[in-house]
Amino acid sequence: MSQSATEAAPVKVAGVAQRNKPGAGERAVRALEQSWRPVALLLVCFGAWWVIAAAELVEPYLVPSPGATLDVLTGKTDYIWQHSWVTTYETLLGLVIAVGVGVLAAVIMVYSSTVEKTLYPILLFAQVVPKIAIAPLFVVWLGFGIAPKILIAVLIAFFPVVISMVTGLKAVDPEMLQLSSTMGARPWQTFVKIRFPASLPHLFSGLKVAVTLAVTGAVVGEFVGANEGLGYVILQANGNLDTPMLFAGLLVMSLIGVVLFAFVEIAEKLLLPWHAGRRDGSVTTTY
Repeated sequence: MSQSATEAAPVKVAGVAQRNKPGAGERAVRALEQSWRPVALLLVCFGAWWVIAAAELVEPYLVPSPGATLDVLTGKTDYIWQHSWVTTYETLLGLVIAVGVGVLAAVIMVYSSTVEKTLYPILLFAQVVPKIAIAPLFVVWLGFGIAPKILIAVLIAFFPVVISMVTGLKAVDPEMLQLSSTMGARPWQTFVKIRFPASLPHLFSGLKVAVTLAVTGAVVGEFVGANEGLGYVILQANGNLDTPMLFAGLLVMSLIGVVLFAFVEIAEKLLLPWHAGRRDGSVTTTY
């Protein structure tokens, strides 16, 4: 047997079944298998919505028809797009600040038990306090501009980021830390080479939660006091009993959250292909 053939032969390990890397067709089939159930559920919900509206089981001013909602989405595209962009901007800016501050706070808490014992109960207390209850205070302090909306988005998205980052930094194998210390690595080198890369899967798990909460935070801030944004659109539509516009605003708000969540997942697969590959089940134990 030639040397090249020997090198190309896969290494067999007892009790482990090796799977070849799936091709494009197989990945497409897997994606279809994973997505048809939620798509089917959405179609069922849409069908039930259409039946309720068509049979007039509920008054149109309470539940508009899908056609009326679609007419609003297509007829007032510029209006909805303008306010959607405001909410998206507030969400992204709040998320970026929450990630930056959350990661920094997590690093300090992991490297200082005193800071962790002092800061962790305060973070828990701040998370328990309903943001809708303190949002009017932010409006009084910061005015009706963009600052209160961003602050609420930061507060809501901050907690899952810092908790997931702390968990990831603490989940490093102690033997790896001992090995790096034995080899003379400095604390910052250990952090850059071992702790931070190992914490990224946990961080992305927190980001997936935080990105959807940030949308909610921005809209909650717009509920309290704003003259633009999807929260403003929904509040105005509710006051005018314009349920087609209200439903349109809710649908667009949900779509923003789904799109941002998808971007986080794509970023995870690009930055952590080894972690995404492990979830796909490239190696499966047989015992």
